[in-house]
Amino acid sequence: MIEKIDASAIMSTLRSELDSLETVVERQEASTVAEVGDGIARVFGLKSAMSGELLRFTSSATGRNVYGLAQNLEEDEVGAVLFGEVDTIKEGDECTTTGRVMDIPVGRGMLGRVVNPLGQPLDGLGPIQTTHRRPIEFKAPGIMERQPVNEPVQTGLVAIDAMVPIGRGQRELIIGDRKTGKTAIAIDAIINQRDTDIVCIYVAIGQKASTVAAIRETLNRHGVLDKTVIVSATAADSAPLQYIAPMAGAAIGEFFMYNDENGEPADAAHPGGHVLVVYDDLSKQAVAYRQMSLTLRRPPGREAYPGDIFYLHSRLLERAVKMSDENGAGSMTALPLIETQEGDVSAYIPTNVISITDGQIYLQSNLFFQGQRPAVDVGISVSRVGGAAQLASMKQVAGTLRLDLASYREKQAFSQFGSDLDEATQYQLNHGAHMMELLKQKRYSALDVADQVIAIFAAKENYLDDLDLSLVVPFRDELAGFMASKHPHTRDKVREGRMSDETQERLRRCVEEFRTSFKKKHGLVRNEEPEEAPVPGFKD
Repeated sequence: MIEKIDASAIMSTLRSELDSLETVVERQEASTVAEVGDGIARVFGLKSAMSGELLRFTSSATGRNVYGLAQNLEEDEVGAVLFGEVDTIKEGDECTTTGRVMDIPVGRGMLGRVVNPLGQPLDGLGPIQTTHRRPIEFKAPGIMERQPVNEPVQTGLVAIDAMVPIGRGQRELIIGDRKTGKTAIAIDAIINQRDTDIVCIYVAIGQKASTVAAIRETLNRHGVLDKTVIVSATAADSAPLQYIAPMAGAAIGEFFMYNDENGEPADAAHPGGHVLVVYDDLSKQAVAYRQMSLTLRRPPGREAYPGDIFYLHSRLLERAVKMSDENGAGSMTALPLIETQEGDVSAYIPTNVISITDGQIYLQSNLFFQGQRPAVDVGISVSRVGGAAQLASMKQVAGTLRLDLASYREKQAFSQFGSDLDEATQYQLNHGAHMMELLKQKRYSALDVADQVIAIFAAKENYLDDLDLSLVVPFRDELAGFMASKHPHTRDKVREGRMSDETQERLRRCVEEFRTSFKKKHGLVRNEEPEEAPVPGFKD
């Protein structure tokens, strides 16, 4: 028997079928490549493309997709920079918009890995399991979402922690000529975070691949690689990759800052993480951006850099922040590096970045070749906000250190005329020379901040002035071991905050006790002279 079908049954069936449909309308604009070369593609049309939008190019030769970044939005065409297999894209190939800005994969799986600026692994250790994606360009938090810098980032280097302190959320520029130890300071700062809660990101821009491999091995040898991400855009990579490398490093850092350890958004109940990002170096990023802009036929400005080069670096460095407690209290500290030519800090890029950052560590070639390493010129090095985060006891002992060294340099220049010097000047010259010697440190020999305070205290109390200059560094290093093993309680008191008169007196007795044994060890006590009465040892 044939079943009778009426109109109402048909309508109800159609309604139920239509209700169960899940459709998504994707609007993409497609066009063709008009011109390609030097990693730059010009595409007809694409009226709906956004600035910074990710564009998808399909190679007619291989059928594979290559992605690009929309840069120039002109009346009849779009200028885009290409990433990946740029040689496979030819004139006439298809290009479509994606409707999203460029982003990269981020997550805790990146720790211990070397990646390119697109988030793809370069170390041959297999794929990276990531959980999130973040845009490479991200608007920095506003004033009300931040709080003042109030926690220190210890580098382990006396010259920096004492006179140019860095705080969490600060932007501290490391500037100097090539081969003056800029990268060495940054790597030492990363290694010193081994036992802290700070995640480190090292962004290598335009470096040799062998240099990046050596840095990775150094971090691994010192046990800090498993909390570090290395973003590498080597000298062999295209200008667009070198251009986005620092922004990719900032995006990876923001994942740890804006989320708690479980990947949940940070707030008052879920504290955000702390990140240290090293951009090595922004001079090479500026050169890559200049190359890219000139190829895109943008008008050149001073030193042929495009007019928005300042805005590029300010956008990047403004992302370094100390978040408010309501937003998780996370932080991202930036250490940008800039290479100068013959010490010229008044060039375009150096002055730009100096005016953006919260202070600079200036390294001088003359000091470096004289053996003063790290070669920090304390005269023009400054930290504008880090002092608020400095340990109270360090501020107490290092408060006049900069003035003492400035006075020493002035007297040193005067003494070269060979005039007879009075006792006060001779004392200042001798004391200053010992203080300068105290600031010398070999690579990978970080000092705990409490040991730095004790060493500077001993120097200011004139316990080093009668030692040979070659014994100052051994005295400092052995004093650190002596205090850690024999007087840990006094050492802890130094770390707690401002030193009381009682703590200072205990410290004098400790240093005197150590000085006596140090002199005996190094044969500085003559037999014909009566030995100094040993200071009775005391236990903490």
